[in-house]
Amino acid sequence: MKIAVAGATGAVGRLLIPLLVEAGHEVTGFTRRASSAARLEAQGAKAVVLDIFDRKAVFAAVREAQPETVIHQLTALGERDFAANAQIRTLGTRHLVDAALAAGVRRMIAQSISWAYAPGEGPASEEEPLDLEAPAPRSGTIQGVHALETAALEMPEAVILRYGLFYGPGTWYAPNGFMAEEARRGGLPATDGVASFVHVHDAARAALLALGWPSGAVNIVDDRPAPGSEWLPQFAALLGAPAPPRQPGAARGERGAAGAKAKRLGWQPRLADWREGFAATLG
Repeated sequence: MKIAVAGATGAVGRLLIPLLVEAGHEVTGFTRRASSAARLEAQGAKAVVLDIFDRKAVFAAVREAQPETVIHQLTALGERDFAANAQIRTLGTRHLVDAALAAGVRRMIAQSISWAYAPGEGPASEEEPLDLEAPAPRSGTIQGVHALETAALEMPEAVILRYGLFYGPGTWYAPNGFMAEEARRGGLPATDGVASFVHVHDAARAALLALGWPSGAVNIVDDRPAPGSEWLPQFAALLGAPAPPRQPGAARGERGAAGAKAKRLGWQPRLADWREGFAATLG
């Protein structure tokens, strides 16, 4: 299959490209940095340097690649540029979807998040609504996610991967990542808010498998949603950071997500419990 991957050198993309090539697919990787092109070529993909906000360039790149599937793994979270990340979800996705439709692409697989659900009891399933009534500042995140998912679903076939919090290499939860540094300086309170995690390698495998999944949203999370009062002390201890301060309460929508649908579709996380995963990646 001919596949174009937008965000090919991000936390998921850099792991996904070799999986796609190994599976026999012809892959074109879009990256915003010319310095990343050589890495993509070494992985067996054709590299295209692309500004996702340049509409004409996106149309030209997709038309030239002639993919059967476009995989959208674009974010600006590595740089913690939240304004750019929101723009990627809205304008960037709009350009990518319009270009794909114009080129006759049938399928899109898009990266979304699993903590955008409306408040409720227990881990959220895919049938539950997004938190479209959220107040600011959460409303900005939800509106961006909604725009991304709504645009992607204009494709004839679209799989929305609602990922849990990434940990592992190249993520905020890596030993040299942003959250690790925050933990070391004592800046992360342990709250009652529940999070769902997923190792970035498992996230990449889900994108590979999604090539054959039916359209719709799928939570990609491990088997153990946990409150911050449970996971954060272990995270800090493995880093040699001070014990986090305890802060009762939870932010809106911090309920975790259920991963049963992904398992029915054939995905099983190799690291099904963040406790095991944290020990393997931080210990």
